[in-house]
Amino acid sequence: MKRSHIYKGLAVSVVPALLAACGSGSAASSTSNVSSASTPKVPLVVYSAQGYDSAMTTAFQKATGIPTTLVDDSTGPLLTRVQAEASNPKWGVLWVDGDEAFAALDQQNYLLKNWEPSVNWTSAARSVLPKDGSYIPTGLTMAGTLVYSTSTVTTPPTSWTDLLSPTWKGAIGMNDPAVSGPTFPFVAGMMNYLGGVTQGEDFYTQLKANGLQVFQTNGDTLHALGTGQIKLALIQSSAGIGASFKDPTIKTAFLAPSTLLPGVIGIDGKVSAAEIAEAKQFVNFVLSPAGQKVQLSGDPTGDSLYWPVVQGVNPESAVPNLASIHYQVVDPYKWGPQENAINGWFTSNIVS
Repeated sequence: MKRSHIYKGLAVSVVPALLAACGSGSAASSTSNVSSASTPKVPLVVYSAQGYDSAMTTAFQKATGIPTTLVDDSTGPLLTRVQAEASNPKWGVLWVDGDEAFAALDQQNYLLKNWEPSVNWTSAARSVLPKDGSYIPTGLTMAGTLVYSTSTVTTPPTSWTDLLSPTWKGAIGMNDPAVSGPTFPFVAGMMNYLGGVTQGEDFYTQLKANGLQVFQTNGDTLHALGTGQIKLALIQSSAGIGASFKDPTIKTAFLAPSTLLPGVIGIDGKVSAAEIAEAKQFVNFVLSPAGQKVQLSGDPTGDSLYWPVVQGVNPESAVPNLASIHYQVVDPYKWGPQENAINGWFTSNIVS
């Protein structure tokens, strides 16, 4: 979950020359924090929309000595950047929420295939592993959870159809799927649940007729909830749970079915062998005990409120038992290739 275009350079600032070097796999000298007498390491470039990414890349560089540059942005702009760099990729690792985008990138042969870290996956994590080993889940949340304040809502909706009631006219807000990574999976999940694209378009059209308001990201939608502009927010579960830390009246409800939302890492299959090897090291670090400690603490009121994908790692206490939630797993290879078309329709018919 990201709210703005922020570029963070570790060891040095992000500059065009460095990014070009990272894309070509050339060695770094002054960017490395290891001794100049040692073999120079290729800079690893991480494109990420995760709230704990700065803490993670900092910890990874400290642990490995690999110079690591973080480009931190919202999911939509990052995916646009990846597509624009198709012939000259400047990223080694892409880390955002939602596996639909990765399935689409996989089908376009962007991603390294047939590699999977050696970890003990949870059963929920195994449900989102791609068969061709083209991307790796790193954490699980839910898309489109219902967030509200008990100070203004005493009887919240209990089903998706309840949202279409005149009771909630003008009172519902959600994110823009063209910008917010957790939101296209929510839109696709509703279409999957309702039986197809046409049925989903009808649902969102009815929501708009009932006064649906669309904001850019989780933070914007939560702000509208806090100021009373809306009474119900449909956002990522981690954002809703995190909001309750600041305002105890904020509650998060999981309408059935909720849509499982994996945080996912993909490795660019077109960069140098050296950067690919370092990207694998990054994935292994993220899923290691040290990496999971960073992931669970790096964004304590946001993305750190997830269900771990590695057995033996426990979520934060505020995160409910996953077994208590009725959720669905959607096929990213069905919905990922439709993301641009569906987002285009949403922009033209719901946002406008």
